[in-house]
Amino acid sequence: MTADGNFRTFDTFSDDDFKRTIWSALRLVAVGVAVGVPLLWWKLGWQSATLLVVGALISGSGLFEWLRLMTAVMARMDMGGETPVPVRPLAAVLIGFFLRLGLALALLYVSLKFLDGSVYALVAGLALGVAALSIEGLRLVKSWTV
Repeated sequence: MTADGNFRTFDTFSDDDFKRTIWSALRLVAVGVAVGVPLLWWKLGWQSATLLVVGALISGSGLFEWLRLMTAVMARMDMGGETPVPVRPLAAVLIGFFLRLGLALALLYVSLKFLDGSVYALVAGLALGVAALSIEGLRLVKSWTV
């Protein structure tokens, strides 16, 4: 419910709401890493803890790139043919997206080749972004229905 007593709908979901959701998910990923690294280091060694960090970096950078990409697309959709504010060229955002994807693949290969830790720690790091985004989605659903 909003401050004026009306129920929130998808039509009222703004760009700022989207940005807040992604930034909250990124904070949750950071908290997951802060909790998980000491536990994995203690239980499975530094290699597994490093694999968790690598997975979380890839996952978090994916969330950040999604934020950049959607912000650029939404800015173009909001303009409605007008250009009151100069927006960043979409080509630059897309090039950054694909460069990050290539860097993520290289990081995955190098970490799996040279770190002798648990692959499950890497998978857990990669899953942190999905889990954080799911939690934030559930928070949005709760705030819109209660």
